[in-house]
Amino acid sequence: MADGDLRFEVTKMTCGGCAGRAQRALAGVEGVTEASVNLATKMAHVEGSAGVPALRAALDKAGYPARESSLRLGIEGMSCASCAGRVERALSAVPGVLSASVNLASETAEVKLLAGSAEAPALIRAVAGAGYKASLVGDDSAEHEARKEAEHAALKRDLTVAAVLTAPVFVLEMGGHFIPGFHHLIAATIGMTASWLIQFVLVTAVLVWPGRRFYRIGLPLLAKGAPDMNSLVALGTLAAWLYSTVALFLPGLLPEGTRAVYFEAAAVIVTLILLGRFLEARAKGRTGAAIRRLVGLRPSTARVEREAGIIELPIAEVVTGDVLHVRPGERIAVDGEVLTGRSYVDESMITGEPVPVEKSEGATVVGGTVNGAGALSFRATAVGADTMLARIIALVEEAQGAKLPIQALADKVVVWFVPAVMGVAALTFLAWLVFGPSPALTYALVAGVSVLIVACPCAMGLATPTSIMVGTGRAAELGVLFRKGDALQRLESVRVVGFDKTGTLTEGRPELVRTAVAPGFDQGEVLRLAASAEQSSEHPIARALERAAEGALVQAEAVEAIAGHGLRATVEGRSVLVGAARLMAREGIDLGPLAAAHDEIAGAGQTPVLVAIDGQIAGALAVADRVKPGAKAAIARLHDMGLKTAMITGDTRATAMAIAAELGIDHVEAEVLPEGKRDAVRALRAAHGAVGFVGDGINDAPALAEAEVGLAMGTGTDVAIESADVVLVSGETRGVVEAVHLSRAVLRNIRQNLFWAFGYNVALIPVAAGVFYPAFGTLLSPMLAAGAMALSSVFVLSNALRLRRLAPAMAPGRGARPAHTPQTQEAKA
Repeated sequence: MADGDLRFEVTKMTCGGCAGRAQRALAGVEGVTEASVNLATKMAHVEGSAGVPALRAALDKAGYPARESSLRLGIEGMSCASCAGRVERALSAVPGVLSASVNLASETAEVKLLAGSAEAPALIRAVAGAGYKASLVGDDSAEHEARKEAEHAALKRDLTVAAVLTAPVFVLEMGGHFIPGFHHLIAATIGMTASWLIQFVLVTAVLVWPGRRFYRIGLPLLAKGAPDMNSLVALGTLAAWLYSTVALFLPGLLPEGTRAVYFEAAAVIVTLILLGRFLEARAKGRTGAAIRRLVGLRPSTARVEREAGIIELPIAEVVTGDVLHVRPGERIAVDGEVLTGRSYVDESMITGEPVPVEKSEGATVVGGTVNGAGALSFRATAVGADTMLARIIALVEEAQGAKLPIQALADKVVVWFVPAVMGVAALTFLAWLVFGPSPALTYALVAGVSVLIVACPCAMGLATPTSIMVGTGRAAELGVLFRKGDALQRLESVRVVGFDKTGTLTEGRPELVRTAVAPGFDQGEVLRLAASAEQSSEHPIARALERAAEGALVQAEAVEAIAGHGLRATVEGRSVLVGAARLMAREGIDLGPLAAAHDEIAGAGQTPVLVAIDGQIAGALAVADRVKPGAKAAIARLHDMGLKTAMITGDTRATAMAIAAELGIDHVEAEVLPEGKRDAVRALRAAHGAVGFVGDGINDAPALAEAEVGLAMGTGTDVAIESADVVLVSGETRGVVEAVHLSRAVLRNIRQNLFWAFGYNVALIPVAAGVFYPAFGTLLSPMLAAGAMALSSVFVLSNALRLRRLAPAMAPGRGARPAHTPQTQEAKA
């Protein structure tokens, strides 16, 4: 910061000693002339020239970090990348600001600052000092949207007025190029002087009314020595208008043979640039369509139980714990847990999955999803900003405002671009004036104005943020949330994807996948008796047997748990043993005809559960954690994309190898602790390059944080999700494929935009300067230059909008059949 004072909030102080240590830490920073810390107010006061990052780092090291906050500002008047850069620098210069990021596409600024230092008015004044208008954007951005709509309407009005006033001028001056004899007709009727006078009146009206927006912003910035795109347009059009006005009213001031007017050039330039901005504004509006669709999912009212009965209340009045009722076809208001009823709910707008999900007592419902044919009542568990929909919207907005490393080059170029263009235009004018053919002044004016107009950096500023906005919005529609915008670029560089097993590649709960019975026993009867015996057990295998028996259970008696072996029970008067092979060995029961089935189950990495009835072996049951539908297809698709795959799990090697073999996974690390998962990620990086890791549990957090890109299943724990860069809302493995697919598509789109933006300027500035005149005898018309400039921005925006139609890499709801499917095998004697 410049010499001055700064106040901000300090955290984790509990006593005078803490305040003293924090004060000494601040005083020790180079540039600090005085520092004081008040324990009562938790505020620090620093004087001097020390930078904010240095102060923050000193407090972090001392263990008393400064509290940070963030503000979002809506910025009006920005038209190109140099505008965004100027606003960014103005905000960054405010004392207390840690960072400022301006998004030209969304016309917003995200400012991180030390809490208690800079307030919104100071930031707004800084933006005003840079020549633009700012306002605070709250959680409800309706006011910001209304302001943008009003600006869009004003732009449309100005464009209409400019077009109506410019049309006669264009016809009067350019009609002769299209209709032979038209100029002679004008000269013979009203005369050329009268024609020029009419053009003067109409063009002056264009510049004073619809064109004033360029001069109101561009000329003050030019006076400050910080020109922007508006300055280029203002200089170019004023030069054409002033030259033409002198030629009309004071022709004696111009050299012989140079009396000509370019009123039409000034008017057409303003009209075409307004047309470009209008198309640009429409396209920018479409870039945020995904966010608006998500916001539109929020219902405005809900039917809530109260003492007087069920009444309809505004959604803002619903609180956690309220009981809500939803009728068939209605949109669910907030997140909750179903109390009564049964229905199917369409969650496709949240998860990207097209198949409705069954909901009954105990199931969770998500606000914004659509209820099917049944009626439900549910208890609200999250409302307002805590709902899943609100969190999704916040994540998408944060990702859309991100700056990728690839944008750094464009930002560096833009800082110097406008001054450089003005320098090139001045050199062009002088070169034509000195070396050009007669009338040299006319040629110099045309070439200089063309350079000023054609070289707008608008496309450079829009190249990256528009692609990010559209791409992250499309990703949200496909169930992929980029928590951190730069993960878009990092994911493209990933060369190997590591997966946790349980809950990521598999369903996360054991299921019965195979049943073999001995001769003389019925499969359904064996399963019913085993499940009945197990129903009092808390073991997950017991729940798997219960689900497989589909409720056909009876009460067991004399249930005896045998630690480490299984259990014994009496069911319908029959003695039932359920457990491992060692239980059968202990009880002297020969596996006989089921020995081979037992060995096959164990060899496949599944858990064998043996059942004996009345002292005879009756069945061998295989229990396993089923692979998620579509997991095999997703792994195959990742291989098609040129990526290696790995499984990193704490499960046994036999189970891990069996599942890896079925899915086609390249590398397996089994029986590892959470710290071991982090080390496994490092080993994968050393062997293959950048790593993406996919997990869902608390034990996956270290690996998610260690990987270049961590991808968390949306069905996983909060710890895993907070450690990740990307959240796969549906919890399906195909989400990984979609994330990689989207990353590559967005980065490809950005590179196309940057190539066009840079290539366009590199190619057309020399053309506008007249490099082809010696060979072809033509100069680029300022009108064509204005059209080309407008076209460059529209091209970049249109190219980014193609991402809205990006097809999924894998069809939602489809994929490989489950790798484990229930099957029956009768053992033969």
